Amino acid sequence: MSIQIPKDFDIVFVSDLFVNDYVGGAELTSDALITSSPFRVFKLHASRVDIDCLRSGHEKFWIFGNFSSMNIDVIPTIIANMKYAVLEYDYKFCRYRSPEKHRDNTGSDCDCRDNDHGKLISAFYYGAKSLWWMSEGQQEIYLSRFPFLKNVNNTVLSSVFDEKFFTKVKALNSVEKERKGWIVLGSNSWIKGFDQAEQWCKDTGREYEVVWDLSYDELLAKLSCAEGFVYLPRGFDTCPRMVIEAKLLGCKLHLNDFVQHKDEEWFASDDILDTESYLYAARERFWNAIKADMNYTPRISGYTTTHNCATHGYPFEESIQSMAGFCDEIVVVDAGSTDGTIERLRDLSARDSRIKVHILPVDWNSKTFAYESDGKLKARARSLCSGEICWQQDVDEIVHENDYEKIRHLARSFPASVDIIALPVVEYWGPNKVRMDINPWKWRMSRNSSHITHGIPGSHRKFDDDGEVYAMPGTDGCDYINAGTLEPIPFVTFVTVESEQARIFSLQNPDHPVMQQYEAWFNQVVESVPGVHHYSWFNIARKIRNYRDHWSRFWSSLYNKKYEDTPENNVFMDKSWKDVTEDDIASVASAISSGTGGWIFHSRIDMSHRTPHIVVKRDHPAVMFDWIKRNNEQK
Repeated sequence: MSIQIPKDFDIVFVSDLFVNDYVGGAELTSDALITSSPFRVFKLHASRVDIDCLRSGHEKFWIFGNFSSMNIDVIPTIIANMKYAVLEYDYKFCRYRSPEKHRDNTGSDCDCRDNDHGKLISAFYYGAKSLWWMSEGQQEIYLSRFPFLKNVNNTVLSSVFDEKFFTKVKALNSVEKERKGWIVLGSNSWIKGFDQAEQWCKDTGREYEVVWDLSYDELLAKLSCAEGFVYLPRGFDTCPRMVIEAKLLGCKLHLNDFVQHKDEEWFASDDILDTESYLYAARERFWNAIKADMNYTPRISGYTTTHNCATHGYPFEESIQSMAGFCDEIVVVDAGSTDGTIERLRDLSARDSRIKVHILPVDWNSKTFAYESDGKLKARARSLCSGEICWQQDVDEIVHENDYEKIRHLARSFPASVDIIALPVVEYWGPNKVRMDINPWKWRMSRNSSHITHGIPGSHRKFDDDGEVYAMPGTDGCDYINAGTLEPIPFVTFVTVESEQARIFSLQNPDHPVMQQYEAWFNQVVESVPGVHHYSWFNIARKIRNYRDHWSRFWSSLYNKKYEDTPENNVFMDKSWKDVTEDDIASVASAISSGTGGWIFHSRIDMSHRTPHIVVKRDHPAVMFDWIKRNNEQK
């Protein structure tokens, strides 16, 4: 009866045997890849591949490992109809799977490349999206016999190891022990060269032990205590796993030239970290390439939060519209707007089904309303996202249309060992300046993993007598934190040590040439790395009004400080907010816009300190043209 490929799997991995059938080198490498896959993988024995099976999985991506038990009559159907990659462990163009064994059995050199079997296998490989080899020598032999395979995407992968292996090696190497004797692999396989290895030990007077039928953990333990490992195969062995294991576990090695990877740079290096790093990266290298073969783009969920955006003059509709340029889903959580914002959000959702609006009212009279309406609300919005990748954006942030495809590309190539990527922010200060007095980045793109949330890091939490949580200075309450430990989540960024040093230096030395170098660097970054344009301070008068109506109380709530409307608590002017007129706001806004290049308003503005700024040459996002025109007209 034919196997039917289940619909909820993305990858079909074909192999003669898997680790639950037999624990061999090829099977362990296949298993390390399968268990590290970012996709759901269906394991299919090669002997079960038939036309009906292929038909049921024709929309899937297939990976062929060892397939000697597969009926080769299905190969033309695979070539014509399937998207697939081949992971070559030996030499399947040869009917003996080894040119040396062919010569040993027949007395003549392998001529399989010229017969029907060799031609069919080479055609099969030529139809693949990518070919994966175990060693440079193996790849060279294939490409010399079948030069047309150079037109396929060829990659030397080498043997692959899972996370448990690296942990086990570290544990075994951490224990001091007396090393004694040499290890010889017992095997009935012609190619493994058992007799030659044993004879070498006898000829050189080495004490040795032949290992047969040990469990994998027992084998590693033996190698960790041995003085050395001898391996002398009778034919090309593409990347024998046990040789690598022996090296990583500290064994001396005696090998012959049939061990094809032994002189490759990653293995021959005297620095064991070179070998470990190369091997550790193999899984990510493989799956990133397979994603490209599949033309795969993970689903991106954008999320944002809103509250009375119409009153505050935020470009929230433009912000959501820009997310629609690259997101498969946009989650909007509103804190209970009363000014028509919700109605406008629902109108957006009616026109675009990707926009999903949720109403979660916040008690604005609560003493902890700041954390409830910001950090916790972002965490709630994030929890509603269904895509593999999340994109967080505030309602006064806009993505430039030139960055849409860059974001999709970044999602496709998201590093396997990374949870969060920080990306550039163009922080406008008035209509013509860009701030450099604050970080030019923000946490932006992340994996949709359950351990990632928003909140106050554990190190910055404080509690009042009622057990309510507040923030200490150093966090805005929206950090990316581990949901279990409350520790900040590590992230990667485009910012280098040199660029950050240049920014800090330029703040104190704006006339120095370093300032121009920093500005040129940032302009280059904005053109090459996707990010957002931030319009919080584009209309400074509007921002001052928002401080009056919201932000002054917000910061007091977040940091558990008693708020009073006094001149001392107004960071813009020596008046209580109740005494500030529109003329006052217009006058101060004009002075701040022209006289400074930025200010962090947790402290009172000092107009004698002319904070420098930079100019970004990139045009504003097209979606913002009308909003900018309206704000430029406002006083």
